[in-house]
Amino acid sequence: MPSTPAHGRCLCGDVRFTVDWPSKWVAHCHCTLCRRAHGAAFVTWFGVENDRARIDDFAGALRWYASSHGPDPPRAERGFCARCGSSLFFRSERWPGELHIALASLEGEADRAPMAHVFWETHVDWAVPDPDDGLPRKPSTQSD
Repeated sequence: MPSTPAHGRCLCGDVRFTVDWPSKWVAHCHCTLCRRAHGAAFVTWFGVENDRARIDDFAGALRWYASSHGPDPPRAERGFCARCGSSLFFRSERWPGELHIALASLEGEADRAPMAHVFWETHVDWAVPDPDDGLPRKPSTQSD
């Protein structure tokens, strides 16, 4: 596991973050909201305890958009840079005390490899990951 803090940023650099390892998990999310927010077939996130992440918003560019899942959603929001549009963060009452960070915004490597595909029942057929990647495919109703 890396012993030094990890750093990441948005495309323009106005929003940066520092993370002290360890992460709680790394997973590929296939939910429709992540796909729409990122314009991608799925988004790879890593989760950390709130106190293990520091966000630096140098130009006041960080914005939070109210976002949720399902018919009875917990409150959730997505953090993005208003200057360049980079989608960076996710936080939800479903996972209190936890910040989810888009792995692609990390400079360097995470402390672990992806562990699962989540919200698998909503994956798109035009970009199916390697069926031999060995990762479990979890439905949205499974929280672990």
